[in-house]
Amino acid sequence: MTTLVLAALAVLLAGPVPWLMTRLHGFRRTPRAAMVLWQAVALAGVLSALGAGLSLVTVQLVGEQSVRSYALSAIPLSLTGLVLARLLLSGHRVGTGLRQLRRRHRHLVDLLAEDHDGVHVLEHEAPTAYCVPGLRSRVVVSSGTVSSLTDRQLAAVLSHEQAHVRARHDLVLEGFTVLQEAFPRVVTSKQALAEVQLLVEVLADRAARRRQGAHALVSAFSALLDGGLVQAPEGAVAATGSDLQVRIGLLLDDHRHRVQAGVLLLLAAGVLVLPTLLVVLPWLQGLAG
Repeated sequence: MTTLVLAALAVLLAGPVPWLMTRLHGFRRTPRAAMVLWQAVALAGVLSALGAGLSLVTVQLVGEQSVRSYALSAIPLSLTGLVLARLLLSGHRVGTGLRQLRRRHRHLVDLLAEDHDGVHVLEHEAPTAYCVPGLRSRVVVSSGTVSSLTDRQLAAVLSHEQAHVRARHDLVLEGFTVLQEAFPRVVTSKQALAEVQLLVEVLADRAARRRQGAHALVSAFSALLDGGLVQAPEGAVAATGSDLQVRIGLLLDDHRHRVQAGVLLLLAAGVLVLPTLLVVLPWLQGLAG
């Protein structure tokens, strides 16, 4: 029974639950709590997938110790190993690819851009602003961005990018990308990854708003778009990387929404506890037996 529950939970947490969450747009009003819930759902899905196989192995081995029980336990153990192997392989591919891209781009930025107190300015008339995250991060803007924004607007954009760097939002996005690549398309959702990308931008927007105010950031976004914004390179995290109209609306919402945040955090805790208990309890029962 535990195996079936865990297997069903893994499927639900991989597909239907993220699909539903992408349609509950009100979650975006509390981006930090929403991000915690997204991470809890992703982790619980992985735990459920691994736990389904492990619990079946426990069932087979707790009973009669025979060649048949060992043979039957090899099947779920192999499936569990396959899930784990796909996760590790996806993590290696995604992580290696992103780090190579960023390493090359940092090298180009160091060659072509001028460093102004930690901000790298590329000589280009089209506006762009992004960060190249990592241990040796770079915040990059074009000369077109500098000339098209006021000092306050530029400070707001830079605060946004620096928030990405400080919070290591790239690691959050990398983790969700790994899950997206590790599992078949039928049980994953591109909309889920897009929603997490939007939440990351909203979190950086909130950080910039606390430092420079909402008006400065909103007007900066408008000026960049009017100037013909250039898309950031692959592997970078850009201030204008997700739906700006949605983000502007959220920037203008200065309510705390504490009740919603609390509910989402409780949901995150519950989502994590359930598969953990379902994995641990069979092992404890097996040891007691």
